[in-house]
Amino acid sequence: MADRGWLQDLTSQQRSRRDFLLAAGLLSAGGVLASCSSEPGAGGSPAGTATGTSGAPEESFTTPTRNLSGDLKILLWSHFVPAHDQWFDPFVKQWGDRVGVNVTVDHVNNAEIPARIAAEIQAGQGHDLIQYIATLSQFEPSVLDLKDVTDEANKRWGQQIPLAQKSSQNPATGKYYAYAPGWVPDPGDYRKSLWEPVGFPNGPSTWDELLQGGAEIKTSRGVQMGLGMSQEIDSNMAGRALLWSFGGAIQNEQEQVVVNSPETIAAVEFMTRLFQQTMTNEVFSWNAASNNQGLIAGKLSYILNSISAYRTAQVASPDVAGDVYFVPALKGPKTALAAQHVMYNWIVPSFATNADAAKEFLLHYTENFASATYHSQLYDFPAWDKLVPQLDGWLANDPFGSKPSDKLAFLSKARDWSTNIGHPGPSNTAIGEVFGTFVIPNMFARAARGQQTPQQTVGQAEKEIKNIFDKWRSRGLVGG
Repeated sequence: MADRGWLQDLTSQQRSRRDFLLAAGLLSAGGVLASCSSEPGAGGSPAGTATGTSGAPEESFTTPTRNLSGDLKILLWSHFVPAHDQWFDPFVKQWGDRVGVNVTVDHVNNAEIPARIAAEIQAGQGHDLIQYIATLSQFEPSVLDLKDVTDEANKRWGQQIPLAQKSSQNPATGKYYAYAPGWVPDPGDYRKSLWEPVGFPNGPSTWDELLQGGAEIKTSRGVQMGLGMSQEIDSNMAGRALLWSFGGAIQNEQEQVVVNSPETIAAVEFMTRLFQQTMTNEVFSWNAASNNQGLIAGKLSYILNSISAYRTAQVASPDVAGDVYFVPALKGPKTALAAQHVMYNWIVPSFATNADAAKEFLLHYTENFASATYHSQLYDFPAWDKLVPQLDGWLANDPFGSKPSDKLAFLSKARDWSTNIGHPGPSNTAIGEVFGTFVIPNMFARAARGQQTPQQTVGQAEKEIKNIFDKWRSRGLVGG
C-alpha cells in the first residue's frame, strides 16, 4: 500500500477548515469542504436550459485498441448546464454497450468531489474514472499517469493547448496526473441597463473602470457587484484574475513562491476599495451559486463567471438575459488575465479496476467533444482545436437564442486572456492545495474586512503558501 501521509495531511486540513466554517456559521448544510458549491440549474434538473435551433453534430466511433469488458464506474459533477448531463449519460452507456462494458454514472454536487476522492483513495476502492472542474494535482501520488492517453490524443488531433497541459501535467515529475480534454472561459457578466447610464455602455474594460462604474451604480441605484471573497471556486478565480492583472502571482515560472510583492499588496489594496465602494458583506459567505442567483434576480450589476448564469436566465428570467452582456478579462496596471472558469480534469485512481475501459472512453469522449460543446450550450471549449471546427460559427450565431445572435462572439478570442491557476508556472501539487484551501480569497477577505492591513494579510498568505510548497517540494512533486 502506498504511503498516504500526504493524504492524511490534506484530509486533516479539510476537516479543520470545515470545523472552523461550522463554528463561524459560514457553512450551510450543503456547503463546501474543499472546493465550490453548485450553480443554478445543476443536479440534472431540466430548468435553466435554452433550446437549440440547429441540429447537434454527428457522433463518431473508433474501435478501441484493446478488448474491453467488466464494469466502468464514473463519478462526475452535475454540470452547470443540465442539458450536458442529459446528453452525457446515454452517450457513455451507448459506448459501453457497443464495446461490452457495463457503465454506471454517478453525478454529485461538484463541491463534494474532492472529499469523495480523498475518501475513496483512503479506502482503496471506488470509481474508476472521476471528473472535476479544477486541478486535481494535489492527488498526484494516488492516480495513474495518463500520459499515454494524452499522447494518443495529440497523435490523433494535434497538440493539446498549453492551458490544458499546464493544468494536467507536472513538469517536475513528467506525470500527467489528469487528462484535460476541455476548459471553460471566465468572462465578466454585466447588466447593460445599469452600466450604460454611468458612461460604460459596453461594460468596464479595466479594473479602474469597474470600480468607477460599480461605485456609481451602487450609489445611484443601490445595486451592488458580485466578486466573492469566500471559500468557493468563483472567489478563487476572481482573486487570481485581480492578482495577475496587477502583476502579482503565487509562484514564478520556476515554481518559487513570489506572492509577497508590491504588486500583490497593490491588488489587495484595490480589492479593499472595490469592496468598500461596490459590495456588501454577503460576498464573504457566498457559495458558487450566489453570484449567479444574484445576477438572474437582477440584484447584481457585474459578476465574474462563465455563461452558465446567462443560460439559466434565458429560461428563468428572459428580460434579465436580454440585459446581460459580457466583457473579456479586465485590464490592470500590468496585464489583463483571467483563470479558466472550469478545467475538465479526469483522473483514474491507482485502485481503479478497469483502467483500460476508462482510458478508451476518454478517447471516445474527446473524439466527440463537438457534441459536448453543443449539448453544454457552448459552455465546454475543446483542448484540441480541430475537434470543434464549428465553435467560432456557433459563437458568432448562437444556436441557443442569444439576442443579438453574436453576443458570445467575443469568446472566440478567450484563449488570449485565459490562463491556468498556477500562472505563470504550472498547476502543480502545491498550487492544487493552495486552491483547495482558499488561501487567496482569504488573503483578500482579511484586508477587505479590516482584520489586517494589506501588508499583514499578504505576509500571512506567504507563510501559508510557503509551508504548502515546502511540503510538496520535499516529496519531489514541485520543481525549483
